[in-house]
Amino acid sequence: MSMEVTVATVHVDGKSYQMNAEENLLHGCLSAGLNLPYFCWHPALGSVGACRQCAVKQFKDEQDTHGKIVMACMTPAAEGTRIAIHDPETVAFRAAIIEGLMLNHPHDCPVCDEGGECHLQDMTVMTGHDYRRYEFDKRTFRNQNLGPLVNHEMNRCIQCYRCVRYYREYAGGRDLNAFALRNTVFFGREADGVLENEFSGNLVEICPTGVFTDKTLKRHYTRKWDQQFAPSICVHCGLGCNTDVGEHSGTVRRILNRYNHDVNGYFLCDRGRFGYEFVNSDHRIREPLFKGKVVSADTASRQLRDTLTFGKAIGIGSPRASLESNFALRTLVGPERFYSGVADSEAKLVALAIDMLRHGPMRTPTLHEVEACDAVFVLGEDVTNVAPRMALALRQSVRQQPIEIAKALKIPLWMDHGVRDAIQDKKGPLYLATPYATRLDEIATATFHAAPDEIARLGFAVAHALDPQAPSRGDFPLAGEIARALTHARKPLVIAGPSCNSEAIMQAAANVAMAAGAQLMFTAPECNAVGAILMGSNPLSAAFQAVADGEADTLIILENDLYRRAPRADVDALLHATAHVIVLDHLVNPTSEQAELVLPSGTFAESDGTYISCEGRAQRFFQVFVPPIPIQASWRWLGQGAWERLDEVLTAMATALPHLAPARDAAPPATFRMTGAKVPRSPHRSSGRTAVLANINVSEPKPPDDPDSPLAFSMEGASTHPPGALIPFVWSPGWNSIQATNTYQQEIGGPLHGGDPGVRMFESAPSNDQSYFSSIPSAFEQREGEWLLVPMYYIFGSDELSLSAPGIAELATTPHVAVNADDFTEGEEVDVHCGGSTFRVPVCIRPDLPRGVAGLPAGVPPIAGLGLPAWGMIVRIP
Repeated sequence: MSMEVTVATVHVDGKSYQMNAEENLLHGCLSAGLNLPYFCWHPALGSVGACRQCAVKQFKDEQDTHGKIVMACMTPAAEGTRIAIHDPETVAFRAAIIEGLMLNHPHDCPVCDEGGECHLQDMTVMTGHDYRRYEFDKRTFRNQNLGPLVNHEMNRCIQCYRCVRYYREYAGGRDLNAFALRNTVFFGREADGVLENEFSGNLVEICPTGVFTDKTLKRHYTRKWDQQFAPSICVHCGLGCNTDVGEHSGTVRRILNRYNHDVNGYFLCDRGRFGYEFVNSDHRIREPLFKGKVVSADTASRQLRDTLTFGKAIGIGSPRASLESNFALRTLVGPERFYSGVADSEAKLVALAIDMLRHGPMRTPTLHEVEACDAVFVLGEDVTNVAPRMALALRQSVRQQPIEIAKALKIPLWMDHGVRDAIQDKKGPLYLATPYATRLDEIATATFHAAPDEIARLGFAVAHALDPQAPSRGDFPLAGEIARALTHARKPLVIAGPSCNSEAIMQAAANVAMAAGAQLMFTAPECNAVGAILMGSNPLSAAFQAVADGEADTLIILENDLYRRAPRADVDALLHATAHVIVLDHLVNPTSEQAELVLPSGTFAESDGTYISCEGRAQRFFQVFVPPIPIQASWRWLGQGAWERLDEVLTAMATALPHLAPARDAAPPATFRMTGAKVPRSPHRSSGRTAVLANINVSEPKPPDDPDSPLAFSMEGASTHPPGALIPFVWSPGWNSIQATNTYQQEIGGPLHGGDPGVRMFESAPSNDQSYFSSIPSAFEQREGEWLLVPMYYIFGSDELSLSAPGIAELATTPHVAVNADDFTEGEEVDVHCGGSTFRVPVCIRPDLPRGVAGLPAGVPPIAGLGLPAWGMIVRIP
């Protein structure tokens, strides 16, 4: 327990325990490793005392032998408190509560998706309830179709209210609610339909029963104990959320949240949870192809060697490939012939962000620290669609200032509805300056929708209002209000990023952070964009020029669809001018379709590696299964036998690029052992291993060896909790559900035992130098007959890989142009001319867009690859 926490001595069943005096007894008991059942309480949601399951007997003093029954979640862990968990009257009370909850619960555990990892099952066993006396009709409901991601089975509900508390109060959703009629409560939507909130998938883990389950898992269902797991990192944005990947029979079955106190905590966004199905896609590259024909792995490797021997090769890296794979390509072609896999403008902005955070005075916070910030200014970023988990953190940050009301009334912060009743709808300062309305606008103090240059000018004006030494141009009445909010805050935060492709916006954000003494956080466009830039490379445009000048005739493209990085005509010219195009990737894409040699690379589920998040946190992901030959990690294809193990690649990288050396510490090395054994990937109840392969051999095969990690492809191994970076799944005796996470934490809701995964690659450099950026753009001016086309981001549609997941694809946006204009009608088709490209798309009317500005969905073909913002024309079809 942290030394900053006030500690209370609490006596439980005659034994003394040290507990956090600022928390309740349930929190304290669970932190102390005591088993006490509960349903309605959740570490991220606080206490409401709805289920009455955590009853304990509280005594006045040592002489009191009668005591009274209280709810542990609603009773503070005060100094000297005496309680009993195992008091007979309390035990009987908890058993009666369970029996009441089970009156209407169906007898369907064998067919319930939650069976075997169900919190209700665990708590029923914990209370000793094992026989049903109720013999009458059960209450039943009609289930709803909630879309392609979440399944609904209302008959299993025990009315704990967790779902609506999370969905409405924590995540900000509005379309899920509790509908009550007399003594019946229904949890769902007012009508069937897709859940609208971007974090709806967390209902799967929030629900303690099987009411809300993973609909994508349902398509290829496998029990928890028959799955193999591995700790991983989400690949769908730059935040680096931690995940657990479940696999069976060579198919990824699901993604679960992997707790990291500093990063994602208990929750994921829906893209991160459900985007995994691209791994199982029919569009996977599963065999090497040479000139369109399948060849063996040996033939492909030999062709790669021969091409490199006789050709003039250059390599293009990738922001979605691991550090190790990028380094392997850099080593193969030489540093001087290694090129960035990111468009020049984007690479420049990510490099600028890294430079500011490595050498400037502004510290970048963890996502957990974002939640504690009490005044936030966002410049240019549609946070919900670009960095979704950060948006969920911002929804908690707006509570920080109003919570002071509850503190003044001496309401414990864990008493959730007491706090919410005290603060009502009050929200702390959140200012959003974006080109168009975002989902966070509903909780913002004020919004400013304008062209990117105007957003930058507002930022410079705010910095000037904070410090007259900071340069400014233009008068913005909102600037003073924002400056005052940041000045009066204890933990101010400024957020920006490369989404608007504006260096001025990022410089303005840095000026504001310096002037306010605020923390500064930049988003990153992809899972390893920061790592790819830290690798060091030549600009992507230089690769195009090298081919055009005849300096290169062989192009090796690593996990990158170049049609997403540059205009189609430019990429066509590049590929047609190159004699030999070699592509390593997971999925068939327009670039791989034009390659001479295609090598199947392992996804995050089939390989090991390291990503660096926008926070600058290096984190390791591990393969969950051995893919069928010849699929393998890109660094193995490119290493050409130079390295046998991942640790050897990391050692070579640390030598060649010392600033990346800390990445080796993102996880323990492959030689790490616990009590002489590896960490098992499979739960100890893993069953049917022989039966699964009985059609091949009735003898159980030897598990595959893993030279790259301390994890075993087996249920055999160390039985104790591993370090945070190596936790493949959570389980403890009596705790089979995701709630077992409690037993892995130093304190409930706190860091993991042994520390949270990852290592920060850089910290801010304290400095007295207040050198402000001074390049301020001119005011935006509309052009006759032209529109400033800006990118609009979508959580479902803008990301490349998740579009190959069926559930995500069903919800993905389609090509369109968004305008705020009276001379267009919703849905009419127009021709958009931009950067030498022309495409026909329907119109979407968006009154929130500034006049003269139009939006195009980022990352959506045929729009992907356009350098936005850019001026263009929108022409009505005669």
